[in-house]
Amino acid sequence: MSSKIINFSPGPSKLPEDVLLQVQQELLDYHGTGISVMEMSHRSPEFMKIVTDAQENIRQLLNIPSDYTILFMAGGGTGQFAAVPLNLLPSTGKAVYLNTGTWSAKAAKEASKYGRVIELKPDFKSPSNEIQWDRDEDVSYFYYCSNETVHGIELNFIPDTHGIPLVADMSSNILTKDFDITKFALVFAGAQKNIGPAGVTLVIIRNDLMGKQSVHCPSVLNYSVMAKENSLHNTPPCFNLYVMALVFQWISDQGGVKVMEQRSNAKSQMVYEVIDNSSGFYSCPVPASVRSRVNIPFRIQNGNEDLEKQFLDEAKRRNMIQLKGHRSVGGIRASLYNAVTVDEVSLLTTFMKDFMKSKLQ
Repeated sequence: MSSKIINFSPGPSKLPEDVLLQVQQELLDYHGTGISVMEMSHRSPEFMKIVTDAQENIRQLLNIPSDYTILFMAGGGTGQFAAVPLNLLPSTGKAVYLNTGTWSAKAAKEASKYGRVIELKPDFKSPSNEIQWDRDEDVSYFYYCSNETVHGIELNFIPDTHGIPLVADMSSNILTKDFDITKFALVFAGAQKNIGPAGVTLVIIRNDLMGKQSVHCPSVLNYSVMAKENSLHNTPPCFNLYVMALVFQWISDQGGVKVMEQRSNAKSQMVYEVIDNSSGFYSCPVPASVRSRVNIPFRIQNGNEDLEKQFLDEAKRRNMIQLKGHRSVGGIRASLYNAVTVDEVSLLTTFMKDFMKSKLQ
């Protein structure tokens, strides 16, 4: 049993302990200024350095070329559901949305307020990675969510849009695996899964996509305005951005994205092996080809709610918290973001085996 709380929350999620300790150390006096980051002017040299250091770190971590701009915005992923069409979708235009679950469906619904949305629902039982759809030269962009936290669906490929600008919500798997940013026109990620506390959103946009915003686009959602003023058009979520900058540095110190990917693969494999070798005691409702590495939903004896409650209660007694599945689907869900260690996942899988053994005796 762990003596420390192990947080498997889907978000806001666990932060690296090293980062929290540094925040604690600097909380009252940031780098000799005598004040906290929470009290600091966002236009001070000290805070502006936090912003530029964070931009440089994420640019190196993801190998982002110079023709992409890095923005830090408020409003979370939900704010980007509106910002994307307000910046990229003409009122007479069309956008394609790949509906793979809750968050892509919400994004499509929001975008439909600003233009025509074509929704696609893929068949994950097909072995092909090709997304079948009627291509149209008038489509402004193709949108998808690379990992759906509620249903535990993660695409292990990048859709081929045949030249149409590709937009991705990577809120829950950013920096958990290496990918080619040049295949994307825009990537955004709410921080509260892998890269910081809730309240700041990372946006990476190819420069040629800016300057096409609707006349109705609010300034705080306008990528051109935010880029011109280096994310400081208005007061940003300063403390949240500061912590996110520390997380970027922590990932760099750990060995970068490739190390995060290796750990992510190892952690998810450990849990899926217990599920798949349980002779049906545990089951995962997601087809193997699109199983998420970072959000693993599972049921006990095909949805035995009494056993699932016992599992959650016993897990809590063992200091493992926030394992309950999303209210819309029920069951159990283990979220294995970057800050969750391999050793902590090992404790979870040991408990899963112990619980199964106790119920089958």
